Amino acid sequence: MCGIVGYIGDQQAAPILLAGLAKLEYRGYDSAGISVRNETNGEIEVVKAKGRLKTLIEKTDEGHSVYGSCGIGHTRWATHGEPSETNAHPHCSEGKNVVLVHNGIIENFQELKEKLVKRGYTFYSETDTEVAVKLIDYYYKKTASPVSAIATAMLHIRGSYAFGVLFKDYPDKLFAARKDSPLIIGKTAGASLIASDVPAILDQTRNVYYIDNMEIAELTRDEIHFFNTDEEEIEKEMVEIKWDAEAAEKGGYEHFMLKEIHEQPKAVQDTLNSVLKDGAIDLSSVGLTEEELQSFSQVYIVACGSAYHVGVACQYVLEDLAQLPVRVDLASEFRYRNMPLDPNGLVIVISQSGETADSLAALRLAKKKGLKTLGIVNVVGSSIAREADNVFYTLAGLEIAVATTKAYSTQLIAGYCLAVQFALVRGCISKGRYQDLISQLQCLPEQIQKILDDKERIQWFAAKQANARDVFFIGRGLDYAISLEGSLKMKEISYIHSEAYAAGELKHGTISLVEDGTLVIGVMTQKDLFEKTLSNMVEVKSRGAYLMGLTSYGNYSIEDTADFSVYVPKTEKYFTTSLAIVPLQLMGYYVSVAKGLDVDKPRNLAKSVTVE
Repeated sequence: MCGIVGYIGDQQAAPILLAGLAKLEYRGYDSAGISVRNETNGEIEVVKAKGRLKTLIEKTDEGHSVYGSCGIGHTRWATHGEPSETNAHPHCSEGKNVVLVHNGIIENFQELKEKLVKRGYTFYSETDTEVAVKLIDYYYKKTASPVSAIATAMLHIRGSYAFGVLFKDYPDKLFAARKDSPLIIGKTAGASLIASDVPAILDQTRNVYYIDNMEIAELTRDEIHFFNTDEEEIEKEMVEIKWDAEAAEKGGYEHFMLKEIHEQPKAVQDTLNSVLKDGAIDLSSVGLTEEELQSFSQVYIVACGSAYHVGVACQYVLEDLAQLPVRVDLASEFRYRNMPLDPNGLVIVISQSGETADSLAALRLAKKKGLKTLGIVNVVGSSIAREADNVFYTLAGLEIAVATTKAYSTQLIAGYCLAVQFALVRGCISKGRYQDLISQLQCLPEQIQKILDDKERIQWFAAKQANARDVFFIGRGLDYAISLEGSLKMKEISYIHSEAYAAGELKHGTISLVEDGTLVIGVMTQKDLFEKTLSNMVEVKSRGAYLMGLTSYGNYSIEDTADFSVYVPKTEKYFTTSLAIVPLQLMGYYVSVAKGLDVDKPRNLAKSVTVE
């Protein structure tokens, strides 16, 4: 989950590398480092620092103390080896003949390390990455060809990686390679770049190449060449990134997360508009025909984290509206469980980045077993987007904060649209009901905005919860799905222990955790389940809980029980998730702010989990 950058061009590299790393720090912030070739003496300088990127920026005088126009950089999320300057990237071979940055995990690094030790190599770090750089060095000494050395090393490495590589003997070239870890190649006049993610290079160029698995790139200032592991040159098509560079800036908001919460009305509207044509849902851009929708007898939804919570919500909607059996699995479980799969099933893989390691592996497993696959992703050209049979692009735009908000909301919209269309073509709803559902979908952006306009009440309440030790979220049905995501938002950015429970399970052990003053947030947007969940709220209150109730306008009886109440606009019951999640996002955000934490970069977390 680390971030890598590389630059070769007409400008000084270090300031560009540091600026790129600043845009990638959400991928890891245990340490950072850069390596730049000094053209005056031919030497490659390596500078590393433990901790946040600002330490490296200060150490290099904002890059001005490191001279040269070709270099690589890295911001680290530690996997092998503790956060330290020694374990920080870049890593190098003896004499800095080869210098490398790496995102991913090398699974057989111990085996390779033992072989290299027998061949006289010594190791200074605890990282798997040092094995990679010395393996490349070993084959380079045999072949004298950077491409050959990298290609041969790739055939011996098991795991995932994106590499940026410098060779001392090739002062005018930068090399890159990938397998299962994200990497893009950028091109502008007089310069070429590499990066883990689009934001790192948006201020330099919007013209990129997507490098595929087991491919190598050779970059000079003026040209980029691509090779497979047979060292055959291959052609690539340049793609223009539509995201504006301004999307990677806070735009006056204190944090990216708050900015992205406020961008949800537009993101939801854009995603809806991408499939709404003349008052009907048109999935032609997704590539699914009515005949295909009718043919599926089972849906499997596979995802991780917040995307998994989207899947839980979509299960309720799909099964109820379209009368279609749905199974929701964590990608990390799906890929390792040998369960029988319906050959007429559709596997939906949800991922913001389109690079989530477990989700990508689950997709490949589904394809191997012959099932139709659909990716719901936010990043054009991502691995899941390229490998899935069909793709539903969510139009959330660039999302920087580690805790997802607008991407989650657009994934819900994609799920709703699929469910409504499934229901229509399978004859489960009438045309009139179909039109009513679409009308309700079209109201969601304005309703989300209404909630945002009244955020000050939530801010006030959240500030009082900064010292909370435990927070429990309870709900039934779709409200339970909302609770899962609300709880995740609380724990990942406020570091408060938080759990979500199906309200009916309280008596099966959970209620024993409730003490005087324990905050319990009850989500009660489902009309048929309101009274039952309210009864559960009364139960925990009798044990000393402090209650926050979240429900729809009109359910004012909740104030007789809850200590603090939040209301969202009324909508179709299937779509309440889109509204009810907004106050919970704001709740997590404002608790974190009240505690003085780094909202956008919570400890131990990274934006995209691209390693298992």
